[in-house]
Amino acid sequence: MPSSSRHLPVLEYLQRQLNGTLAEGEHTHMRYPTAISRLLNFRITAINEASATLELDADAALHGNQQGTVHGGLLCELADAAIGTAHSTLMQEGESFTSIDLKATFLRPVWHERLQAHAWATHRGRSISHYRCEIQREDGKMIATVESAVMTLKGDRAQGR
Repeated sequence: MPSSSRHLPVLEYLQRQLNGTLAEGEHTHMRYPTAISRLLNFRITAINEASATLELDADAALHGNQQGTVHGGLLCELADAAIGTAHSTLMQEGESFTSIDLKATFLRPVWHERLQAHAWATHRGRSISHYRCEIQREDGKMIATVESAVMTLKGDRAQGR
């Protein structure tokens, strides 16, 4: 018997995926997990409306820069993925989004740590929303803070994104 296909809102889809209750054939209009998250092994550990937490096992041997610490670009990508995941929970069918800026403040170096990036909306507008992301080590020490603005795209502007 063929499985039936069922479309879910992004938030419900991600919650079911996280809880292990996503049934065969259930899908959403956005791609999860994203290709970059699979490549870098980012994991969603918490999801709610306009907020998300992602986890990464960072290792300078794999993700390092010329100084021998984890590259700041990886931390920016982790934050951008957390922010994008948080914002995607607000998307309706036919909507998409794009980051329009990103500002990172690096507070501590990282060598080999499990990191958590928690992102949440600080302002939710009709087209522009603002987010903050805090990246922490397992011991709770802050590694970096990131702020970003995200533009929601609708109609023709959302096509192909």
